[in-house]
Amino acid sequence: MNEKYERQMKKGVLDMLVLKLLRSEAKYGYQIIQEMKEKSGETFLLKDGTLYPILYRLEDEQLVVSKWSEAEGKQVPRKYYEITEAGQKALDEIEEVWKRISDGISRIMEE
Repeated sequence: MNEKYERQMKKGVLDMLVLKLLRSEAKYGYQIIQEMKEKSGETFLLKDGTLYPILYRLEDEQLVVSKWSEAEGKQVPRKYYEITEAGQKALDEIEEVWKRISDGISRIMEE
């Protein structure tokens, strides 16, 4: 039962977290997965099958753009994702909504 609720809660914040990680610099998929794992204290352990549909949706919504890197030496080309100006504005709005929701939840849970 606990796993079901955890999945539901995490699902609702993934777009926000991906945009937040892209705010500082462009990243490729595996890098996003690793950074999310590390920064969340292993609370968010994403799989490729979870991350890439999010990235494709954010790209369709023009909140991120992607571009391929050039192969250098033994390094393979990688597809990097970068937040757009519209993505930055959306992230600001999402963060405001998140603060309002989390504050409301805290008020109820503290009763």
